[in-house]
Amino acid sequence: MNAHHEITRASNAALMQRRAAALPRGVGQGHPVFAERAENAEIWDVEGRRWIDFCAGIAVVNTGHCHPRVLAAAHAQLDKFTHTCFQVVAYESYVELAEKLNRLAPGATPKKTFFMNTGAEAVENAIKVARAYTGRSGIIAFQGAFHGRTMYTMALTGKVDPYKVGFGPFPGEIFHAPYPNALHGVSVDDSIAGLEAIFKNDIEARRVAAIFAEPVQGEGGYLPAPPEFFVRLRELCDRHGILLVADEIQTGAARCGTMFAIEHSGIEPDIITMAKGLGGGLTLSAVIGKAEIMDAATPGGLGSTYAGNPIAVAGALAVLDIIEEEQLCARAERIGQAMREKLNALAGRLDCIAEVRGLGAMTAVEFCRAGDPHRPAPEIANALKAEAAKRGLLLLNCGTYGNVLRLMVPLTIPDAVLEEGMEILVAAIEVAAQA
Repeated sequence: MNAHHEITRASNAALMQRRAAALPRGVGQGHPVFAERAENAEIWDVEGRRWIDFCAGIAVVNTGHCHPRVLAAAHAQLDKFTHTCFQVVAYESYVELAEKLNRLAPGATPKKTFFMNTGAEAVENAIKVARAYTGRSGIIAFQGAFHGRTMYTMALTGKVDPYKVGFGPFPGEIFHAPYPNALHGVSVDDSIAGLEAIFKNDIEARRVAAIFAEPVQGEGGYLPAPPEFFVRLRELCDRHGILLVADEIQTGAARCGTMFAIEHSGIEPDIITMAKGLGGGLTLSAVIGKAEIMDAATPGGLGSTYAGNPIAVAGALAVLDIIEEEQLCARAERIGQAMREKLNALAGRLDCIAEVRGLGAMTAVEFCRAGDPHRPAPEIANALKAEAAKRGLLLLNCGTYGNVLRLMVPLTIPDAVLEEGMEILVAAIEVAAQA
């Protein structure tokens, strides 16, 4: 039976042909690989090849592929019910998960939480809450930001290609300020000055409902903001009655060494959006905020048919237990330090590495031409991704110019697999540097 299965199952190439015929070209794919099964930080494709996964489903499976406790929680819920619509017939697990996130969210102010399906939906709903509470309409985000692919979240996103090409016009009263980037000469002062310029040139501060900011920009290049940036953002928002929204969709759930990356700055945001790692591979997002703010929307104004799906909620409760019991915040710090130590050693002898940076386990390498950080080298990042794939390691790029390698390893990755993957990565960088 096994031999027959080996002979008849589809190849990656055959499935890619079927994919091209059946799917629109706008649905991208980082690697021409189809998964058969996965465990922790490893994926086996339909041809039986093993891959080390340094993508984690774009920072989703922080607790690894198919963590036994997540699977057990999901299976137990499957035996009870799969859907009631929480707004029709509620279930205790939804309330329990909200209570836990309210306790975990930074700051002493009482919190409330509700759930959606995707990160984009969480951001859309954070906008709704902010407008309902403030009675204002303007929204500010940052250049290089990524907040989603719905019309409103595309408008917030500060990167045109590929996210905005051909999809405009976008909703109005959305403005972008520069995000701190020391490598490219953008200081915290510059960012704050950019916000002040928006108030002077585009919209008065008293009409701005919220400022959305990622503690570490994801698509923008895995750029950690200096803690001072959020301290000053908090001061600016307080001065003008603007809500500060921390987009923790990629940074949350222990990835940055704390439950929420905003904790590194010591400030309390008004609203937090969360998704990705929260569900452990199951579809779930959350909007967490100060109770008074969250109560601004009228009954029925928030929600969705599938939001807070009971199976995903069960998985998320298991994820929070795993993060605590397996000490994944501390492990994220150790993983990040180990990766950056190896990469910094490489940067010392390769002038194509403009910078190695990160927060917790979020780690990036930015590539440039001839030692000039202002000359991006996406060709090196692409060659690296291809070379690593030849050797069985899955990677993804990011950044405005596509010249940044981002490492998103599961936080549960075994030390031996992490070391194996890093050896492949270092070897692949050395090859790509000669391309």
